Amino acid sequence: MKELRRNKPLATAAAKAGMSERTARKWRDSGKLPSDPSPARHWRTREDPLEALWPEAEALLRADPGLQAKVVFEELQRRHPGQLQSGQLRTLQRRFRSWRVRQGPDREVYFEQEREPGAQCQSDFTDMGALGVTIRGERYKHLVYRFVLPYSNWESVAIASSETFEALVGGLQESLWELGGVPREHRTDNLSAATHELRQSGGRAFNRAYEEFLAHYGLEASRNYPGNAHENGDVEAAHGHFKTAVDQRLRLSGTRDFSSVERYARLLDEIAGQRNSRRGERLAAEQAALRPLPPRRLPVYREERRTVTRGSVVRVASKAYSVPSRLIGEQLTARLYTDRVELHYGGKLVARHDRALGKQPGRVDYRHVAHALLRKPGAFAQYRYREEMFPSEAFRRAYDKLCEGRSQGHADLEYVRILHLAATTLETRVEAALQGCLEAGERPSFERVRAAAAPPRPEAPEVRIAEPDLDVYDELLADTRGLS
Repeated sequence: MKELRRNKPLATAAAKAGMSERTARKWRDSGKLPSDPSPARHWRTREDPLEALWPEAEALLRADPGLQAKVVFEELQRRHPGQLQSGQLRTLQRRFRSWRVRQGPDREVYFEQEREPGAQCQSDFTDMGALGVTIRGERYKHLVYRFVLPYSNWESVAIASSETFEALVGGLQESLWELGGVPREHRTDNLSAATHELRQSGGRAFNRAYEEFLAHYGLEASRNYPGNAHENGDVEAAHGHFKTAVDQRLRLSGTRDFSSVERYARLLDEIAGQRNSRRGERLAAEQAALRPLPPRRLPVYREERRTVTRGSVVRVASKAYSVPSRLIGEQLTARLYTDRVELHYGGKLVARHDRALGKQPGRVDYRHVAHALLRKPGAFAQYRYREEMFPSEAFRRAYDKLCEGRSQGHADLEYVRILHLAATTLETRVEAALQGCLEAGERPSFERVRAAAAPPRPEAPEVRIAEPDLDVYDELLADTRGLS
């Protein structure tokens, strides 16, 4: 345009501007420049296929703003056959988005928070089942407790079987001692391990044991409102990142199977440590603001006093745990840890079990009741904890084999005798004998298993003691006389 105002030919002006003469003529005739803003278009370039049906779709959307465009589109196709084509779904989706922006309900607003060093720590549990981790080939169902400092994002992790009080305070205590200091506030969501429901007034309140634990460390308890997990957002948001890091490490190693839970736990600690190594300066500022730890740790178990029932079990946290039958009627002290239950009598440990989880009715050691079942084999068929009477898969398969072609009572008697044999000798020998019978296609019997499981009879070695040579003593006696 400058060249044209200087009376330069159109072809010269177009060449200097880097465009064709035709394009230059268009801009000259319009009187505008390419940099001038174009007017907003408020007209349609083609006929709206939803114009007649939009009032009906809008009525559905006003009744429930959460409806998806695809669902409404399918409903309109059902009501008006042949008027809508599948390719027009995108048009309805754009209409829905535009309606929600202009006339839809207000959306939830998230307020960014300014974090202060050493002010808060957060705890939560996350389910690791989707990663498909196995221990010696068996699927390992577990959670991971995660502790996070919102300011620096420093974290600590621990494997947990369920969201119990012991798992929460145990993980929290280990994290604080690993960190080397104590923040001012501890925030959780409404975990049943930390809170309980108020029956009269409604809502939830902190458990007394949880408050006493926090008081030992001088921590203030806080929680988010029910249904607002984002208020515990730092630890919640990091769950996905942590699981992604674990998944990538498992992919890199080429296996998801571990020889023990301890080796898997070491991997999780290693991943958390690598993530923490990136915290740097913010972690240093966090640690400088932490308060000192108390002089000692607290025990991370809960104690209950329970009486042994006539079934030779005690009920702890609604689960049954067996003890030797000689303790029937006695009171025991049960200690509930994160992963186990210990039963004490007179200050001495009398039984230890893995903690029963989920729908498991309890943990019953067959050695505690095998002798009683031998006297009452008829009780085995309907025994409440019968599944606990199969120490391994070989025992379970052996019992199924015994039930083939025999009466229930006879199969139960044979199996109970085999079970008692395992309790009084070596379980591994009995299991090997059962496995041998099953591999040979034979029905196991007590006599056959006892013969196969019997240890080899030791042979007494033949001992020969040579007669002593008395001449040696004569020589010694002569030497003694010469000295005198």
